[in-house]
Amino acid sequence: MKRNLSSFFVLLLLLTVLVPLTAYAEGEGNIDHGGGGMGSGTDENFWNTGDEGVRITVIRVSDHAVVTTPIDFTNKHPDNIQAHFGKVSKISYRAGTSLTPNGQQYSYINPAQTIPRIIASGSGNANIEEIKSYFCSEYTLMRIADITGFNYDTLINGNYKILLEPMAYMTFQGVRIAVTATEAALYDQQISGGLRSKMVSLSHKNLPLAMFLETADLGYPAWSGSRTNPASNADITSSLGLGIIRFSEAEPPQVDSYDYTYRVNTQVITSVTVSGGQSDPDNPVSVRFTVGGTTYTVNNVYYPSGDSQLVWVRWTTPATPQTMTINVNVTGGGRASQSTITANIVNLSGNDPPNPVADDRNDRYTRPSVPSNTEKTSASWGVWRPWWRSYWVWHSDWQWHSNWVWHRTDTAGGYWVDEGRWVDEGRWVDEGEWVDEGWWNFDYDTYRADLSASMSIKPDDKVPTAAGKIMKSGYGINQTVTTNVSTNQSSAVTAAQTAVTYFPEFRYQSYWRLLDRIYGGYSSQFEFANNRYSTYNRRTHFTPIWMADGSYTPYTWLIDCWTPQGMLSMNLTDSVIISGNLWSDWHVAPVKP
Repeated sequence: MKRNLSSFFVLLLLLTVLVPLTAYAEGEGNIDHGGGGMGSGTDENFWNTGDEGVRITVIRVSDHAVVTTPIDFTNKHPDNIQAHFGKVSKISYRAGTSLTPNGQQYSYINPAQTIPRIIASGSGNANIEEIKSYFCSEYTLMRIADITGFNYDTLINGNYKILLEPMAYMTFQGVRIAVTATEAALYDQQISGGLRSKMVSLSHKNLPLAMFLETADLGYPAWSGSRTNPASNADITSSLGLGIIRFSEAEPPQVDSYDYTYRVNTQVITSVTVSGGQSDPDNPVSVRFTVGGTTYTVNNVYYPSGDSQLVWVRWTTPATPQTMTINVNVTGGGRASQSTITANIVNLSGNDPPNPVADDRNDRYTRPSVPSNTEKTSASWGVWRPWWRSYWVWHSDWQWHSNWVWHRTDTAGGYWVDEGRWVDEGRWVDEGEWVDEGWWNFDYDTYRADLSASMSIKPDDKVPTAAGKIMKSGYGINQTVTTNVSTNQSSAVTAAQTAVTYFPEFRYQSYWRLLDRIYGGYSSQFEFANNRYSTYNRRTHFTPIWMADGSYTPYTWLIDCWTPQGMLSMNLTDSVIISGNLWSDWHVAPVKP
């Protein structure tokens, strides 16, 4: 080796420039890309178009662990590589693996089916749809399973993802090297910017921008920076030079271990059932909920002997996803149905769809069935209200009231003889009292909540050729969801706080839009958030250019209307009619002199 080499790039393969996620055979590609022209090289520092490959690593979803030794696919035969850094993935470097030159012969695999172009250059751009189609195909996935020794059915069961990293084979300072985008950035740091100074168009632009994420995944963010300018080493290591293939065959995340699943920053109701003994104003029961270090106390819980009472607390979830343990303590002789409650706090943001572009295609698209989640639009509950039923009983207490009198009699014989006697002329008197021997009766006051809502979509006002609900594909739509919650116990019911919309082009999976609540309260309105891809920053969702003519039906799940009896929710849909595409609105003609 002529000079001590280190690493080059690690990231890359998810390219599309705002292309929607499309399922190809088994996998779904979270990939986008950028890049552009190349500068001129020198005898010692150059790269030839097509001298590229892709590093492939299987990652376990649950803990982001690397479960296979990375393999490198390429169409070339890079047997002249003089320096490389071994088979190390971007995730391993993030976990602390150091960049270390490897003196062994560089190994690679030439798949039977040619890999599409990965790195853009002055002679042409890569095609993101071809890249997705290739790496999501059953052929490629089975080949990866075969080479890594990983069971194919296990690979695609949804518990694993495939990390893709674009690679370049370049000549730097006269030495032939193989690097990923991450390795290039790490190596450039080691040699104080020497690689960037000689190979910036490749090492810091076209290689890292060959792949980046459309949506955050595996702890890496979606890339929102420049798609045409060289990136910094920090941006490359944190966000560029990677693509991810994911699978949806796994069972939905298990929530059975959680008593509640809540969203972040949401008002919620948490309830338990209290029973045991008898709780009345003479023997009150209190329930304490300890939530995240705060204690909420519910006093004066009443219920008849042998019955029970639903007890709840209203609180706001934290701003960050987490698992919370809620401790429940009962005093006064009763017992709660649960002494601890487990709440899973999740964040639904960050899965906004990528922006379709004008040359998107999806020839394999078939219209999916509209989903239907569990729906609950009304709930009822009650509160025991004690009242005293009087029953007056006389308790006798007979007492003798005495009235003694002395009688004297005067007789002859010169002396007095007292022939008198005491005579009790008293009487019996009942000195008893009335005693209320009544009891506590309980009335059950019933409460309820009802959720109603409607959803309406229409072509965006900027669509030039829309007619009512008929529009061409490729343009945007607007959506409005209006909700109403009616209840006779407002303190125990929240408004509907969350609306999530899914789209047919993603088969109602993978991507969604978390709607903005325009105004709140029991009568709320939700709309799309401002679309960062909209020229006018509109609240819009762009339909894909390839969407077939016919009904286009987004689906919205309205949730987070909480009651003591759980969450109210609704399934909502509406449609526009696709007829033609935006290309038919364009007319090209010579400029008249």
